[in-house]
Amino acid sequence: MFETMTAADGIGLAAPQIGKDIRVVVIDLTPLGEDLPEYKDFKHAFINPHIVEYDDTHTDTSEEGCLSLPGIHENVTRPTRIRVQYLDEELSEHDEWVEGYLARVMQHEFDHLDAKMFVDRVSPLRKQLIKSKLRALLQGRFRCGYRTKVAVKK
Repeated sequence: MFETMTAADGIGLAAPQIGKDIRVVVIDLTPLGEDLPEYKDFKHAFINPHIVEYDDTHTDTSEEGCLSLPGIHENVTRPTRIRVQYLDEELSEHDEWVEGYLARVMQHEFDHLDAKMFVDRVSPLRKQLIKSKLRALLQGRFRCGYRTKVAVKK
């Protein structure tokens, strides 16, 4: 999964994005290390992750994009602090509070595990405004620098 994510210039990837029905997410924030030194060596896998609590005291609205929706970027409001439980690569259990940019990335990637995408979190008006872009994606009319597979409607 790290290889696939890196080849697509991503910083996060959830197993369902590559057709795997398992609760695994990989996140690599090392490319951001120059601007955000706390993530200089941050490259981890999260096995069976869950957000168990949101601290809604503070939220942040920032632009998000997704490897699954090339060319679409929208502002999404999310809590800046969350409590997560997961297993790491060594199968050690973790239960911790996560803040800042990592909390945003985790929320984005963990959403994929629950069949949600960032566009599900934008206002109905914004959804209406990007409807034609989403339709084009479903029809395979897009360009991106990595290999993709368009889902076939049944």
